[in-house]
Amino acid sequence: MHAPALLAGGAALLLAGASLAAPRVLSLDQCADQYVVALSPRPDIVGLSKRATHADSYLAAQAQGLPQRRATLESALAARPEVVVRYWGGDARLLADLRRRGLTVVEIDDAADFAGVRGNIRRVAASLGDGPAGERLISDMDARLAAAAGAGRGRGALYVTSGGDTMGAGTLIDAMMRAAGFTNLAPHPGFGVISLEQLVLRPPAAIILGFFDVELNAALRWSMGRHRALMQVAAPRTLVSLPGSILGCPAWFAADGAGALARAAS
Repeated sequence: MHAPALLAGGAALLLAGASLAAPRVLSLDQCADQYVVALSPRPDIVGLSKRATHADSYLAAQAQGLPQRRATLESALAARPEVVVRYWGGDARLLADLRRRGLTVVEIDDAADFAGVRGNIRRVAASLGDGPAGERLISDMDARLAAAAGAGRGRGALYVTSGGDTMGAGTLIDAMMRAAGFTNLAPHPGFGVISLEQLVLRPPAAIILGFFDVELNAALRWSMGRHRALMQVAAPRTLVSLPGSILGCPAWFAADGAGALARAAS
């Protein structure tokens, strides 16, 4: 082959490699951290949130050693990302400023079911140039859901958080419970506050606790979720206490909750 042809072929390979290179990526909050750590090559992660290595971060161990940044315009621009991923971090003005400067901002939806989670994974994976990595996460999640399916045999259970809240139909918690074969006993759709009086007078047969492993601020330590009466009702009825690390983000690891419920049912 002539030298010009060799040079042309080498240039084509270099251009192909450049087009496949992963973008520099910045995460604006703890939920986005999980997606970025799972789906982006480590050298291309230019920033995670300040909560990336906290105990309630699902991939805290993998996030160790990666740079952490505040969700401000100055911090974001200093990191020189090409893609910014967020769930709740950063306000509308920050996002608009980033887009105006030509950055790609990918937003994670507040998924209410596992179909929504699959959509989140595919969208973030595509923005980071690794669709196959996203499909691997989805396959793993679906395998866990299949293993948990039907374990509860329709048994009713009520989800209660450490703040005294519950989640009814139309939430990812409800999808998690249904995936494991449980019936959600929440009295209304969506987010709601538990009635302590009703709980004591008519306690459910089974209770699922959430976020009780997370250190609460001073105000929440006195919330209804920590009330002595609730604890007395919950103690003999608790199926499982789900950790905050799998509950605070609409992501693939919500399937861990379905698995924990399935194990408790057996």
